[in-house]
Amino acid sequence: MEKVISGKVREVYDVNQEQLVIVTSDRISAFDVILESQIPYKGTALNLLSNFWFAYTKDIVPNHIISTDLNDMPELFAANKDYYNNRTVLVKKLKMLPYEFIVRGYMFGNMWKSYKENGAFCGQKIEGEYQLAEKLATPILTPSKKMTQGHDEYISMEQLKDDIGEELTTKIYNTAIALYNACYQYAEQRGIIIADTKFEFGFDQDGTLTLADEIFTPDSSRFWDSANYKVGESPKSYDKQFVRDWLIEKHLDGVTPSGALPQEIIETTSKLYRQCCNMIIGKQCL
Repeated sequence: MEKVISGKVREVYDVNQEQLVIVTSDRISAFDVILESQIPYKGTALNLLSNFWFAYTKDIVPNHIISTDLNDMPELFAANKDYYNNRTVLVKKLKMLPYEFIVRGYMFGNMWKSYKENGAFCGQKIEGEYQLAEKLATPILTPSKKMTQGHDEYISMEQLKDDIGEELTTKIYNTAIALYNACYQYAEQRGIIIADTKFEFGFDQDGTLTLADEIFTPDSSRFWDSANYKVGESPKSYDKQFVRDWLIEKHLDGVTPSGALPQEIIETTSKLYRQCCNMIIGKQCL
């Protein structure tokens, strides 16, 4: 069994022609730098959340999960349960589309910056007057193209249609918006606002469009505390924005080697990931 990918957070192992094993580590990255410090329970929180959402949305679109049980996986994982349990999944191999599909429900981040400059983002005119962190009248989809080097490149929906065809673009748009709306409503009932999120899709061996990677985690989404949310202010988040803010304050954003995070930052970030997981799943998981 070969390790085929060692990413910023995940390790991917080739099991056979049809299956992979994905292990979610406690590594954390910011500004495209893998930080030296790890965040306890982060990988487990990400994996449990993703598994929860994959199960919750399986009637909207098929996903890549085969099993979350270590006993269904190669001996390496089943024999090391102390580490691999709750952070490891067996998944289908897919022919992945080289895009990320970002659904944005609030005026924030790169879209806010672009909106202030020219009233548009990713080739889409943003109608209406908005403040920072204000909810959009309708969620929008902003695709980005994965690049082999450097940052991913934002593209317009028109360019996406040119690349993959109008029929597939429409199907992905409808699927992504349906996923966002369903999970937004669920999270809102539990005190969390999903401001935006990203999806990745591929095709299985039968040619079925299939949801992959991770979904609705603090690493792939902006999760805000609804109790403290106010239009015009940067909301409290349950993601790694806390780490990003500290790096910016210390002028360490994008600096490599990163150096170690202070223990207080590590503990606070770990608590945020665990709290988010427990709130969404609805029980004490971590």
